[in-house]
Amino acid sequence: MPAAVSATTVLTARALLLDMDGTLVNSDAVVERVWRRWAEQHGLDGDEVMKVVHGRQGHASMAVLLPDRPMELNHADNARMLAEETADMDGVVPVPGAPEFLASLRGVPHALVTSADAPLSTARMAAAGLELPEVRVTAESVGASKPDPEGFLKGAAELGVAPAECVVFEDSGAGIAAGRAAGMRVVGVGARAAAHGPDVVVPDLRRVRVEVFAEGVRLHVG
Repeated sequence: MPAAVSATTVLTARALLLDMDGTLVNSDAVVERVWRRWAEQHGLDGDEVMKVVHGRQGHASMAVLLPDRPMELNHADNARMLAEETADMDGVVPVPGAPEFLASLRGVPHALVTSADAPLSTARMAAAGLELPEVRVTAESVGASKPDPEGFLKGAAELGVAPAECVVFEDSGAGIAAGRAAGMRVVGVGARAAAHGPDVVVPDLRRVRVEVFAEGVRLHVG
């Protein structure tokens, strides 16, 4: 019998908007350590907490998990935890295919759109050996966390590209929802993404090929 041929989806775009954690960088080990400590301090189930925290800014996750807690306490915890995460790069590695994927985007309009702040995103990308895109939308750049679309809309605006002509790469439910709310197509990366309705899902970035042409890029995904 002939070998099964896997289907490939082709998406055309003028710009790409890239999440960081879980999409370009595997930082799950650090995120688990920091958030499970926080869960224990607040008497919460660590497994349930981990279902919420991916993709959002920390204070936004805390607001979901402890809805009656004053936001100033969430912001204080968030600042402390960002510092802890920035100091802890143990286990931070690139998502398979990320170095080659980023290298293929030279000359292509693209931006990093992350819920991490600038120091954390800079440290994690460096720890994973990945080049930072010139355009970056970090936690300090927005007033609302994913799943709000503000970050992706800001990234598109900074690149001078209409939202409908952008493709988002994301791993989390919050991030996929943000991309959809921004009116963009979404490529889901990794196991977390499949449950949240992206346009197409790949296990990692080795399954994405970038073809550059005059008007933008064709993404061969799958």
